[in-house]
Amino acid sequence: MKKILVSLCLTLATMTVSAKTYSVSSPNGLITVNVCTDNQLQWDIRKDNTVILQPSAIGLKTDIMDFGQNVKVKKTRSSNVRKSSGNYGLLQMVCNGLIVEFRVFNDAAAYRIVPTKPLAKVVNETAEFRFAADYEAFIPYVNDNRAGERWCYSFESYYDRQRLSQMFADSLAITPTAICLPEKRKAVVMEADVENYPGMYLKKGKGNSLQAAFPPLPLEEEIGGYNRLNLVPTQRAEHIAENVSRLPWRIVVISDSDRELLGNDIARRLGPVCRLTDTSWIKPGKVAWDWWNNTNLTGVDFRAGINTETYKYFIDFARKNKLEYIIIDEGWSDPEDLLLFSDKMDMAGIIDYARQQGVGVILWSSWRNLIQRGHEKMEEIMKHYGDMGVKGFKVDFFDRDDQRVIQSVYEVAACAARHHLLLDLHGMRPFGVQIAYPNIVNFEGVKGLENSKWEPRVGDGPLHDQPMYDVTIPYLRALPGPFDYTPGAMVNAVRSQFFGNNDHPMSQGTRVHQMAMYTLFDAPLQMLADSPSKYMQNQECTDFIAAVPTVFDETVALTGEMGEYAVVARRKGNTWYVAAMTNWTARHLTIDCSFLGDHRATADIFADGINADREATDYQHQRIEVDGKSRLPIYMAPGGGWTAIIR
Repeated sequence: MKKILVSLCLTLATMTVSAKTYSVSSPNGLITVNVCTDNQLQWDIRKDNTVILQPSAIGLKTDIMDFGQNVKVKKTRSSNVRKSSGNYGLLQMVCNGLIVEFRVFNDAAAYRIVPTKPLAKVVNETAEFRFAADYEAFIPYVNDNRAGERWCYSFESYYDRQRLSQMFADSLAITPTAICLPEKRKAVVMEADVENYPGMYLKKGKGNSLQAAFPPLPLEEEIGGYNRLNLVPTQRAEHIAENVSRLPWRIVVISDSDRELLGNDIARRLGPVCRLTDTSWIKPGKVAWDWWNNTNLTGVDFRAGINTETYKYFIDFARKNKLEYIIIDEGWSDPEDLLLFSDKMDMAGIIDYARQQGVGVILWSSWRNLIQRGHEKMEEIMKHYGDMGVKGFKVDFFDRDDQRVIQSVYEVAACAARHHLLLDLHGMRPFGVQIAYPNIVNFEGVKGLENSKWEPRVGDGPLHDQPMYDVTIPYLRALPGPFDYTPGAMVNAVRSQFFGNNDHPMSQGTRVHQMAMYTLFDAPLQMLADSPSKYMQNQECTDFIAAVPTVFDETVALTGEMGEYAVVARRKGNTWYVAAMTNWTARHLTIDCSFLGDHRATADIFADGINADREATDYQHQRIEVDGKSRLPIYMAPGGGWTAIIR
């Protein structure tokens, strides 16, 4: 374990005080948290003496106490902590048999409640976020509930831009949720390190506030939802959790500019310790994926579909383009028993062929099918496919984050790790488990490219503004962890020409908008969603995409504005990867190459073509010499992008 250096003041005091204010500040002294114990336990946040968060209630109701009012502080401890992962100011308060810990970073403030002994039953938690005015917010509402169950949801939401007073009173929102403060500041409400506890939602509170809400503990479940792939609760308890040893972090990230949110790693700084002693077998990479493109192959001498020939073709494509994996999506197994192969193809032969070609195979399954027969059956499944040479599972349709499912994710991750299997979790959001178990290499929880298959048209264009969403998620959805957007469409359309098509899908925005996602989006396991045929028809674009790594050594946020555009540079070794994306507004920007330092290199550039505003597949490809003094003028068409590899 890394050694923690505690400096400056360390105060331990024994007291019984019913009304007092305690303060703790960030290492740079700019952010201060004040904690008041008068009547109701509250915290507030200030930056540069400007109110970020007004006094907001903290509380916890269990089967034996109602913590938060008339708090008796027995002991406090404050310090400045220096860690390799990030420095912070620390305040710990022991009161009413609980420890309330506050941490203040230069870019965020957070607290968590830790019981001195496990709590048998948590009835509810109070976590309030009160703001000084009726600010605008980016709100990701819960929608498309499974089987009509309020807490059964895929964690995929577009963002409604509304004032706090306009929030829908009966609706829930997921986190992160961003509040737009004066002078272009943002306050982003989120959580981290969730274990043995339900996920946090937000709802409209009193005045200009957000109030936390939590899914109750399920008591009974039944098979249901989409294609009967879900386990849907039919009865829930009147409490949210049992046998709780610690609560998650409640976080407010504070940025002076949107650029500061790009690449922010607060979730890792507040995350759990890795539980794997050996991670050398965990290999991120890119994936040739079958489902989005409907296995549409051309110029082949076999009938494309869910069969042996098709997947061997995908394997050959992956090998030729140096892609690490293929995914075999739904249809390879018996619908109810993952140990029984479909008779449509020779799965053992496909897995063996992939091994010979140096390509890993990842298999799709639903969460229900993986866990419903108990731990021993799940262990048998994981061992069986690990021994066969399968490299991982894409586990789908969790669609819940109550305490039962959160714990199940940890159990699935631990079981997979025992058999050296990667996991890509769909119908789920990152909440810290990927730090404890880094064999979880991606999550969905994003309105990704699949939505283009069924996107309806309204008037002269699609119902949802996908390019705007694409330049919102790097600031918000990326904060808790990676996301499996599944980019790479080679059929691209301007707004007026786009239409949803399940069998022959396309993307909103330009070709280079899609290509830029490979650098801009955080995805250790990254899909190539279109068909091998489409990629071979556009080989120079494919060569570029295949050359972009999926994990990086350094990220530099260059410029951007949430919902408008984003520009980042990422380094892997001595090579830099730069990407820019815009919404439906065309833009002229300048790329400052000072991140190169004294390095002089060749930039391999893909940019929107001169006609990309009417033919979205149009692009320009050029190579130029650059150095740290270079200032590159770039143009992005509506829904466009720009991307480069500098080496």
